[in-house]
Amino acid sequence: MNSKTYSAKPSEVTRKWYVIDASQAPLGRISTKAATLLTGKEKPMFTKHIDCGDFVIIINAEQTVVTGKKSTDKMYYRHSNYPGGLTELTFNEVMAKDPTTAIFKSIRGMLPVNKLRDERLKRLKIYAGPEHNHAAQKPEILTLEGDNK
Repeated sequence: MNSKTYSAKPSEVTRKWYVIDASQAPLGRISTKAATLLTGKEKPMFTKHIDCGDFVIIINAEQTVVTGKKSTDKMYYRHSNYPGGLTELTFNEVMAKDPTTAIFKSIRGMLPVNKLRDERLKRLKIYAGPEHNHAAQKPEILTLEGDNK
């Protein structure tokens, strides 16, 4: 038997556009679906060292919800590299400042840490409201099943 392992080539990759409404499901479900689409893991031609993912548009980021007490207990940290320069914000404070940040950080943390991550994140478009300017690409609307608590 002479079977060969298929390996995708960058010239063979075809990218589709998808729209995900952030008001339909909790943050984690949105992020896992978006990360899967950005990596291209659902495609039969998936090859881990070739970027075969699709474009993802996330709308209604300002209506993102989390379950349980995460809205007050989930913390986001950053450091200024000066002594005592640790700043921490809750999920509610991050959403009040910029609603797209929470989704971006969540998806970024779910992508593998390698040379392809930055290219994958360039294909992620996040909008606070229901409008986006990618109608010319004819994006496919994805519905996520999940409870909206």
